[in-house]
Amino acid sequence: MRIGIALGGGGARGWAHIGVLRTLIKAGFEPTIVAGTSIGAIVGGAFAAGKLDELEEFALGLDRKASWKLADMNLGKGGGLIKGDKVAQALREIVGDPEIGKLKKKFTAVATELFTGHEIWIEEGSLITAMRASYALPGIIVPVTIEDRPLIDGGITNPVPVSACRAMGAQLVIAVPLPASQTPNQRFIKETTEVDGSAWQKALAVFREPERFVARQLFGDEPGELTTATVSVAALNILLDRMTRVRLASDPPDITISSDIGKIALLEFDRAEEAIAIGTAATERILPEIEARLKA
Repeated sequence: MRIGIALGGGGARGWAHIGVLRTLIKAGFEPTIVAGTSIGAIVGGAFAAGKLDELEEFALGLDRKASWKLADMNLGKGGGLIKGDKVAQALREIVGDPEIGKLKKKFTAVATELFTGHEIWIEEGSLITAMRASYALPGIIVPVTIEDRPLIDGGITNPVPVSACRAMGAQLVIAVPLPASQTPNQRFIKETTEVDGSAWQKALAVFREPERFVARQLFGDEPGELTTATVSVAALNILLDRMTRVRLASDPPDITISSDIGKIALLEFDRAEEAIAIGTAATERILPEIEARLKA
């Protein structure tokens, strides 16, 4: 039976997908069809390219400082506070830049066309470009233009792409949603702004003088205050959570792997070890149900 896996979007919570995939492979239930949204496209794309080990090593090596080195701030036009090119380059170093059609697994990355709201399935072309389009968080990361169409995060239209898995021929679809955090990034904001001396010392140490304005827009002057980052991330959490419920109700999977991954906030990419462990535990609990479905 062809197993498909729909890997949901949810920022740093998506490192849990690594634990999910590892556990399925170990149990003999390795998916051959993969659809991913946002971070799900990153993990799913690496898995489809046979580079899951390399991605896990990268994720486990991210501390707070290393995470911020990937934030290439955008001071010009483009529609986002972060360019997203440094992340794309890091992914290129991990997986290369293979054509999607030549991957070891069937793979689709989900994005959203900005001005029409159309759900876009990227099933051919550059894997890195597909990932880059799928993780373009609106207002935060600059959109990607493919064939004259600006594309943003696929979570806006399909946070857990079960329908894409079925369209690619999956006979058993496993969905992995990433529930939203209840307290969006308070630790993230607090640790970024609190440092010896003023909050600006931290901001300037990370972003340097020319990017002072962007740093203020992101973090403000006090931990926990409403800023571009806190408002955008909280709104995205609400949107992803609501849209996930709608899409899973209209496109129900055969198996859903649920967890308490919501304790990890959208931008806490330095918590990979914890997220992977959560994904592993959640998958282990559901293995008997998967086995039963495959035998039925």
